[in-house]
Amino acid sequence: MFVGFNPSIRSAETGHHFANPNNRFWKILNEAGLTPRKYSSEEDVKLLDLGYGLTNIVARPTKEAKEITKEEYEVGREQLIQKVNTFKPKVICFVGKGVYQQYAKKQNVDWGVQDEPVSDQVEFVAPSSSGLVRMKLIEVVGIYKEIHPLLTNE
Repeated sequence: MFVGFNPSIRSAETGHHFANPNNRFWKILNEAGLTPRKYSSEEDVKLLDLGYGLTNIVARPTKEAKEITKEEYEVGREQLIQKVNTFKPKVICFVGKGVYQQYAKKQNVDWGVQDEPVSDQVEFVAPSSSGLVRMKLIEVVGIYKEIHPLLTNE
């Protein structure tokens, strides 16, 4: 299960996850070996065929995550906990440290598998795929590559 902050304006307009052309999510998944090819945002439902789900911690679209209120995060956190308990994904990948900080109510978060998860699932923190992130793509992809072994028990 991939968990983002919230939909972009473009995603809200199109009804598809990670639809902003500046978002690198689809490229990252492909380059990290998590998808067999680069999908488009219009194909987001096809991730279900690969065993992946997509959701956000907050449903309201914004231009930037900093527009999200504390109250929205709290409501979204409770809803996300319910989704996790319902679907029981093997791995939850938080697309951005800030997403996980809101979910886990922790400030100090490292990339990768979290030592003290909130749920019974593997909780993995990866960089945001937003074009605003200043990490090099190769570094971001390297972190996402750590997900595959968690899914295949390698």
